[in-house]
Amino acid sequence: MTLAVFFGCSFIAFGPAFALFIFTIARDPLRVIILIAGAFFWLLSLLLSSLVWFIAMKASNDKDQQLQRGLLIFGVMFSVLLQEVFRFAYYKLLRKASEGLAALSEDERSPISVQQMAYVAGLGFGIMSGAFSMINILADSLGPGIVGIHGESQYYFLTSAFMTMAVTLLHTFWGVVFFDGCENRRWWVIAVVVALHLLVSGLTFLNPIYEGSLPPAYVILVSMAVWSFFSCGGSLRNIQQLLTSFMTMAVTLLHTFWGVVFFDGCENRRWWVIAVVVALHLLVSGLGLLLAAVSAAVLAGLVYCHESQQ
Repeated sequence: MTLAVFFGCSFIAFGPAFALFIFTIARDPLRVIILIAGAFFWLLSLLLSSLVWFIAMKASNDKDQQLQRGLLIFGVMFSVLLQEVFRFAYYKLLRKASEGLAALSEDERSPISVQQMAYVAGLGFGIMSGAFSMINILADSLGPGIVGIHGESQYYFLTSAFMTMAVTLLHTFWGVVFFDGCENRRWWVIAVVVALHLLVSGLTFLNPIYEGSLPPAYVILVSMAVWSFFSCGGSLRNIQQLLTSFMTMAVTLLHTFWGVVFFDGCENRRWWVIAVVVALHLLVSGLGLLLAAVSAAVLAGLVYCHESQQ
C-alpha cells in the first residue's frame, strides 16, 4: 500500500510537469539550459530565505509557540517575495542573453522568443519548487506507519500531491504573465502575480482544512492558465479550432467503435445494441450542434462589441 501511495502521489505531483518537459523542452538544448538555470535561480532564492529564517529562529525564543508561528508566516512571505525578485533578475538575464543570441544569428533574430523563455523559466521554477515541497512527503509515504491513525486526515499525501501539482503549474503560468508584464512595462501585472503567489502560499496555513486551500488554489490555477494563454497571443478562435479538432478526432474514433458494436449487434440479432448505437450517434451529433451554436454566439458577441467600440 505504501508503494502504491508513493507512486500515485509522485505521478500526480510531477506527471504534468514531466509531460511538459518531455514534449516541449527535452528536444531543444537551449530550452533545457534555460530550465536548469531557472531551477538554479529558484534554489538561490530558497537558500537566502532559509538563511534569514534560520537566523530569525535562532535569535528568538523557541518556547514561544505564537512567536514561532509568526516567524513561520514571515519566512513564507519573505520567501515568496524573494522568489519574485529572483524571477525578475532571471528575466533581466534572459533578456540580455536573447539580445546576444540575436546579434550572433545571421538574420539578427533570437532563436527563442520571450514567451518561450518565460514558459521554460517558469517551469524550471515550478519543478524545483515542487521537488522541495514534495520530496520529504514522498519519503514518509513509504512507511512505516499509517496516515490518520491518531485521528488526523487520511488524505494528507493525496492533498499534498495535488497542491504540489497546482503550485508547479502556477509557477509556469506566473512566469509567462510576469515576463509579459516586464516586456510591456505593466507593473500592475507583476503586482498581481506577486499578490497571487502570496495568497496561494498563505492558503497552505489553512491545512489540514483542505477544503479551504485546494479549491481556491485550483481556481487561481485555471484563471492564470487562461490569462497566460491570452498573454501569449491566444484567442477564442484558437480555442474554437482546438475544440473542433478534438471533436473531429473523437467522432472518428467513435465511428470506429460504433461500427464494431453495430456489426456485432447485427450478427447476434441484438436489436437493442443497434438502438443504443443510433441513440449515442444522435446524442453526439446534438452536442456538436450545441457546441457550434455556442461558439458562433460568442464570436458574434465579440464582433458586435468590437464594432460598437469603433
